[in-house]
Amino acid sequence: MTRRIPIVSTVVVLAVVATMIGLGVWQLHRKQWKEALIARYLAAETMNSEVPWPSTPAEIPQALYRHSHFDCAEVTGMGAIAGRAADGRSGWAHIAHCNLLGGGQADVALGWSTDPAPPQWSGGEVGGFVAGSDRGVRLVAAPAQAGLAQLAPPDPRDLPNNHLSYAVQWFLFAMTALVIYVLALNKKWRAENPS
Repeated sequence: MTRRIPIVSTVVVLAVVATMIGLGVWQLHRKQWKEALIARYLAAETMNSEVPWPSTPAEIPQALYRHSHFDCAEVTGMGAIAGRAADGRSGWAHIAHCNLLGGGQADVALGWSTDPAPPQWSGGEVGGFVAGSDRGVRLVAAPAQAGLAQLAPPDPRDLPNNHLSYAVQWFLFAMTALVIYVLALNKKWRAENPS
């Protein structure tokens, strides 16, 4: 009984499996990187010194989770997003969009309430924690402004770190591809060489 292994399909399957294993290893490296990043941000939370408000995207990583402040010279808009109060209650985080004194723009999360209606706030000097946002970065006011309750401070532990599960998935995909290929080869060999 001869069992010939098809060259082209074997090379393709092995290339796909190697790619999946590579992606799994990459996810393991991403896991280590994310854990180090979270540890750095946790350490930043404990620093008492203020950092200047980041004026460029390159300055954001070093400012995240640190104390900062800016002067909101003009409120250009208000919005509300889902938010959590410092005591854990769910509700609305009120965001003010500002033109800064000296140029530039920034967002400030003024505080928390159960009412999505925008509060009255005309700007001014505001301090708090630098937090990531869908627009890059925003200041979480501490103390809260405009008569609102204090928002929960940004927590680095909320950053998603599911790289281990992604790595396991890639390794399982690679193993599944190999098993399916071996089963297909066995079926082909049995069809070519019936007992």
